[in-house]
Amino acid sequence: MLRLRLTVVGCPRRAIAVTDTPLPDCATCDGVGGIESYYGDYDTGEYAGSDWDLCHCWTGRQWRVLPLPRQPRWTRRTAPARAPWANEPPF
Repeated sequence: MLRLRLTVVGCPRRAIAVTDTPLPDCATCDGVGGIESYYGDYDTGEYAGSDWDLCHCWTGRQWRVLPLPRQPRWTRRTAPARAPWANEPPF
């Protein structure tokens, strides 16, 4: 059974997407959707990164439903006219 939720995705263009969620009572991943496994460098044994293995209860797939409109140019932020902090001493 699908457990769907709405999310906003931003790449390549902002859109609303329907996403499946992991089982909240999954015994393997405890409802997280995957298992994180850490690995180390073979020579030094130090931490070299982590890998994410998806659980069988979740696919992580998204379906784009509605593209969001682009923000008009005149409402986009530009360089501020002045600094947001004061350059005067505090007295």
